[in-house]
Amino acid sequence: MADAGNSAEPEFGAVDTFPRRHLGSNDEEAKTLLARLGVPTIEQLIDQTVPAAIRLGRPLDLASPASQGGAAEIGERDLLATLRGILAKNQVHRSFLGLGYHDCLTPGVIQRNILENPGWYTQYTPYQAEISQGRLEALLNYQTMVSDLTGLPIANASMLDEGTAAAEAMHMCAELAHEDRPAFFVSAHCHPQTIAVVRTRAEALGIDIRVGDPGQDLAAGADLSDLIGILLQYPTSDGRVLDYGDLPDRAHAAGARVVVATDLLALALLRPPGEFGADVAIGSAQRFGVPLGYGGPHAAFLATREEFKRQMPGRLIGVSRDRAGKVAFRMALQTREQHIRREKATSNICTAQVLLAVMAGMYAVYHGPEGIRKIAARVHALAATLAAGLARLGCRLPEEPFFDTLRVGLPEGKTADAVLAAALAKRINLRKLDAGTVVVALDEATTEAELDQLLSIFADALGGIANTAREVAASGLPYPAPHARGSAYLTHEIFHRHHTEHEMLRYIKRLEGRDLSLTTSMIALGSCTMKLNATSEMVPLSWPEVGAIHPFAPVDQAAGYTVLFETLESWLEEITGFAACSLQPNAGSQGEYAGLMVIRAYHRSRGDEGRNVCLIPVSAHGTNPASAVMAGMKVVVVASDDHGNIGLPDLAAKAAMHAASL
Repeated sequence: MADAGNSAEPEFGAVDTFPRRHLGSNDEEAKTLLARLGVPTIEQLIDQTVPAAIRLGRPLDLASPASQGGAAEIGERDLLATLRGILAKNQVHRSFLGLGYHDCLTPGVIQRNILENPGWYTQYTPYQAEISQGRLEALLNYQTMVSDLTGLPIANASMLDEGTAAAEAMHMCAELAHEDRPAFFVSAHCHPQTIAVVRTRAEALGIDIRVGDPGQDLAAGADLSDLIGILLQYPTSDGRVLDYGDLPDRAHAAGARVVVATDLLALALLRPPGEFGADVAIGSAQRFGVPLGYGGPHAAFLATREEFKRQMPGRLIGVSRDRAGKVAFRMALQTREQHIRREKATSNICTAQVLLAVMAGMYAVYHGPEGIRKIAARVHALAATLAAGLARLGCRLPEEPFFDTLRVGLPEGKTADAVLAAALAKRINLRKLDAGTVVVALDEATTEAELDQLLSIFADALGGIANTAREVAASGLPYPAPHARGSAYLTHEIFHRHHTEHEMLRYIKRLEGRDLSLTTSMIALGSCTMKLNATSEMVPLSWPEVGAIHPFAPVDQAAGYTVLFETLESWLEEITGFAACSLQPNAGSQGEYAGLMVIRAYHRSRGDEGRNVCLIPVSAHGTNPASAVMAGMKVVVVASDDHGNIGLPDLAAKAAMHAASL
């Protein structure tokens, strides 16, 4: 029974509030700090330190779950429940869409001990090798995996995504040309998003992008002398494995380089690009154990020949030995040495998707070469079986070999829309290529039951009788010449040691203990990749409503993501005071590049073609001048004063000097 004499109101609010657990100072500590500063309140401290002219003058208008419920503060449990409600708007359909994104099976030992482990996801970005030995070894595994599978001797420690990796390779080709060549040829068989990114990046550099069919447009006798390079897709976006014949040799004879966008899992069975003349291989490592996540983040890769390593973007992890013969890992080449080269740098890649590269590399360590080949052979057998069943229904399949993706030509009078509608009724997403063609991309997670379901869907839509997978089973192997892989891969002992869960767990934990992360220390040196990600913020990453959505699924299947995106955009607009926001850039360096491209587009929209000078302080991060050059601008350096601040007299002088072109 309540004490009638106690008039204090009971406290029903949440106790598990975010500030209580995640802000460093409590009220008493704040009072002590203020007393040392001689200021009575934090508000007065702000009044004394932040000029009134740049202050907003009103509270930020940020709608939040707390304001909706009327509570002063919302607890972490309630916040997760709210988020679960938002993400429940997503519809998790089974997607066989391909386009460089495939469902996969993340090994539990990797999910629990890397993706969901703050000992890995809060590690310091490895500028200091002595406190990053574990992650540097994991990245060396990733590089070795990529190099082996692509058949090229050197690979970097990951890129941001496949599209920008292709654009970086194009920039490499431009640097290697050593002469004025206007054009870069892109195969029309590349993924459409890759073509779009390459077009955007080429425009500011003055490179003419020519999209076409290499089999026709670059056939024997074609003039390749004005090309800096050629981008090919292997297998193609619609699944075909093409033989490019002597095209690489003819390109090299004409002084052009060959870039091949490829699929790491397919290369367990197919002849690697390095063996048929590729100078650069790029692609995504997503299907090596990293969830779809509605498009990212995922680690991309770039591999090349030894002689081109100085033009290679990103980081390269190397191995050193001390006088006692002990091995140590280091960044042998980092970010195109931006902090040295600055406006002469050819790439603005700073960091990359390290956590996801670690996962992909560990996937290869866990499965080993035999396991990777078994996964690839199973996926290919599923595709071959589906092809056999569809052929019995009167569908047309390509003459060329395939790996996991089928271009399905429908019988006369049958439409792709009818097949897609039948699939959608079963919560399955397929890809329409044209009115009479459907593309189906299988993956590691595909089951025999799903194969039966796909055959049934096509039979219903086409008016035929479905066979089961067992009735039409096919292996698809061996590949005809010259497509079959004959070379070994993943031969290093690290890919042969840790195939049981307890061995893998111990290996992951051993490397984790060699790194500095927030599990052992605060990190004094700032880093764009080093944030405190609270556990409640990380938990949703493992929810299927977050991780199992394909980026090219119909937009109405991602309504929860749409709510999150629109909410975040509105908050950022309110906080920054700008009218619009883009969430597209996938790194700070890409954000500054996007901003410079917006400025460039603004001037050009007004007919002001001559404005191409960008003033950048000498103290700026190395990506800043690199981004300006990539945006087609000329960098003019502004001096700093003795305290490292921007030198205002020099800024004024340079602004006046370049006023007409600034």
